[in-house]
Amino acid sequence: MSGVLYGVGLGPGAPDLITLRAARLIEGAQVIAYPTLAGADSFARSIAADLIRPSTREIVMDTPMTVARQPAQDAYDRGAAEIAVALDAGEDVVCLCEGDPFFYGSFMYLFARLSETYRVEVVPGVTSVTACAASAGMPLAARNERLTVLPGPLPEDELRSRISGAESVVIMKVGRHLAKIRAIIEDLGLTEAAVYVERATLPQEVVLPLADAPEKAPYFSMILLTKGADPWL
Repeated sequence: MSGVLYGVGLGPGAPDLITLRAARLIEGAQVIAYPTLAGADSFARSIAADLIRPSTREIVMDTPMTVARQPAQDAYDRGAAEIAVALDAGEDVVCLCEGDPFFYGSFMYLFARLSETYRVEVVPGVTSVTACAASAGMPLAARNERLTVLPGPLPEDELRSRISGAESVVIMKVGRHLAKIRAIIEDLGLTEAAVYVERATLPQEVVLPLADAPEKAPYFSMILLTKGADPWL
């Protein structure tokens, strides 16, 4: 009988934001799998490190840091093949995923490769969106208000159009796109409504008005923007 693949959301980074279900699965895991980026230490593993037993076998999926998609797809092909070997041997595999597995989560690439053949269960995690909103003390949506989530790498014209037409906006993957995004928001006259957050829930967390944000931003950074005064009242 094949093992079960669990896609486990770890939340935004603080270990105590791992759900009880995720913690139970990690503590009991025969095999864990997780991505790394270009040979660096795994952020996902670092979040769950205190829950991983010494006897647990680890499958490391090293993903090259490149704009081209194919090297990353090849890495997930190799990872899926190694996970499949464990599942075929009757071992359960717990795949660690930062944030939530199905919200910009790396696990979805493994899900696409393995879910038609094996039993897969997904454990949701606290998203970076809700973590940043909590850290900033900034409600994002109330009543019938619409929340728009945008990735920072979008072309300038599309970002401008979508921000302009939105009520409440979250811009993810800010990183090297900060200058572009900041200029768009300033041009739209919305700088005072925007908050910059980086590394939410971690000891290095930074929360600032967008006007005071640094010139350079890490990958784990986000901009929150709500239009209108106190929409949650």
